[in-house]
Amino acid sequence: MKKLCIFDFDGTLFDSLTDVAKCFNKSFEILGFEQLDLDFYIKSLGGNIYEITSLILKDKNTHENIELVKNTYEEIYSNDLKENTRLFNGMLEVLEQLQEENIILAINSNRSYDSISYFINKYAPDIDFIDIQGPVPTKASKPDPYGVNTIIKKANVTKEETLYIGDSATDIQTAKNAGIDCILVTWGYGVGDVYEDEYPVAIVNDKDELLKSIKNS
Repeated sequence: MKKLCIFDFDGTLFDSLTDVAKCFNKSFEILGFEQLDLDFYIKSLGGNIYEITSLILKDKNTHENIELVKNTYEEIYSNDLKENTRLFNGMLEVLEQLQEENIILAINSNRSYDSISYFINKYAPDIDFIDIQGPVPTKASKPDPYGVNTIIKKANVTKEETLYIGDSATDIQTAKNAGIDCILVTWGYGVGDVYEDEYPVAIVNDKDELLKSIKNS
């Protein structure tokens, strides 16, 4: 079994799509842009907020518009109650069991560190993550392996002892770029032919399959 498990946040640990989409649509309504449905947001998630905003704006993705939407969204999201964002069913149990077995836990996401910490403190306060890597302004974000490599160095383990758990093509590419194994979960925001990718060591449908695959890794 691996010594270090690095989890993606959105779509893997937490179901956050509804609140993200709601706050983006509020931003678009205020700014006079078209509002979009959940399916469009699923296809757009994975990058950092600049990349997501650019994809959502499509042919209107000028620098000025991206900054305007980003700033408006961040203000709305920070003040929103985010009542729909919570751990996926069974994921707290997964984290608790791995922690009991002395597996090192970490998070690598394109969501900000402060936002991740807020939800972890609220829903998983007893889980001890060795590191949480969000986007760093001076470094490339996922699928760049900077965050993963930083976590591996801090955990003092090898890449062969590390496993990445995610839900999207971005997560698979992150693991590839870092040179580590990955497991893909199906309850998140994966789209297209992501489940046909041959890189993941396992594709799992529930918490029990996930725990079994981690233990067999």
